[in-house]
Amino acid sequence: MRKASRLFEIIQILRLSKKPVTAAAIAAQLEVTVRSIYRDIAALQAMRVPIEGGRGIGYILRPGFTLPPLMLSIEETEAIVLALALLERTGDMELKQAAKQVNRKIAAVVPPPLAGIFSANALHAWGTAAPVPEAVDLAMLRRAIRDERKLALDYRDEHGRATERTIRPIALIYYSQTANIVAWCELRHAIRNFRTDRVEHCEPVDDFFRGEGESLRRLWVEGWTVNAIEMPR
Repeated sequence: MRKASRLFEIIQILRLSKKPVTAAAIAAQLEVTVRSIYRDIAALQAMRVPIEGGRGIGYILRPGFTLPPLMLSIEETEAIVLALALLERTGDMELKQAAKQVNRKIAAVVPPPLAGIFSANALHAWGTAAPVPEAVDLAMLRRAIRDERKLALDYRDEHGRATERTIRPIALIYYSQTANIVAWCELRHAIRNFRTDRVEHCEPVDDFFRGEGESLRRLWVEGWTVNAIEMPR
């Protein structure tokens, strides 16, 4: 177990215990040496974590001590860092900006050993970034999905045929080339996929499908096949 993960686990063990916990008991639970626990306790105390006690009598957290609202293991922290990096490859400018804000917020509340992961610049999501759609605002699409609000689309398929659709958007899939709207199409009376790079115009309409979104998503998931989740043409 890495040191940052051990520090987190030690805090959790002490926080949940109602009586002093010996270094030997902590070491047995974390499968490390007692010497490592002594060093870790000293490191936590140096970081002003209010741990009291000593060798032979055990350790406790001082009454009234509260953990930050978000405590993560080192692997969980790395997962978040990589997930935020992947958002840089989408064409969703609002989500990309939100990812940077999340990075700063989490780094500000986690303990120093974990906070360094957010600034170390050691994990990257490489590859071509999807272009920003010209005729549709991805943030507006996400709001329409949340609000269960219908959208009016001017759409052109792979053969260049133009159609006008009223859709009930239920999901948004981000691919490396483009984003894909999953929606109930009122013209076809079925679930359809719409590539955002083929949308020529998109705007909300004054009509909603509230209470239907979850059932439509279940219908969509039930119809999944290998071909159904490929990029629409």
